[in-house]
Amino acid sequence: MKVILLTVGKTNEINFINSISDYQKRLKFYIPFELIELPELRNTKSLSEEQQKQREGEMLLQAIDAADDVVLLDDKGSEYTSMQFSAFMQRKMAGGSKRLVFVVGGPYGFSPAVYSRANGKISLSRMTFSHQMVRLIFVEQLYRAMTILRGEPYHHE
Repeated sequence: MKVILLTVGKTNEINFINSISDYQKRLKFYIPFELIELPELRNTKSLSEEQQKQREGEMLLQAIDAADDVVLLDDKGSEYTSMQFSAFMQRKMAGGSKRLVFVVGGPYGFSPAVYSRANGKISLSRMTFSHQMVRLIFVEQLYRAMTILRGEPYHHE
């Protein structure tokens, strides 16, 4: 199974870029992983929040295959400890999907169409993080989950 982190917009802070890249390199020893960054919308000042969510949603849905297992990173999603997330990943890997796609939306969240397409929602925290920070937190937690599943000493309880 391939894990994909699908995002709207690029990471532009060099420290985040370097840290995300480090975890991407680590992850390739455990699981196929890809970060797909869709372009940000342009001229958004003339768009309402709903119009912006709709346009971003259209881009996101074009990047998702019909057979993908789609999980939104959403503040209304289920919260997991790192151990629970590793068990979630183990179930997903055993489930037979070819691609597990985690999605980070734009600044206003997801369109109703994206919510309808999703197979689930996960919240990384009750706190709000920048979209760049969410990417780093997610790849670190994915790496942590893989090390937990292998019984490696990265995670301490």
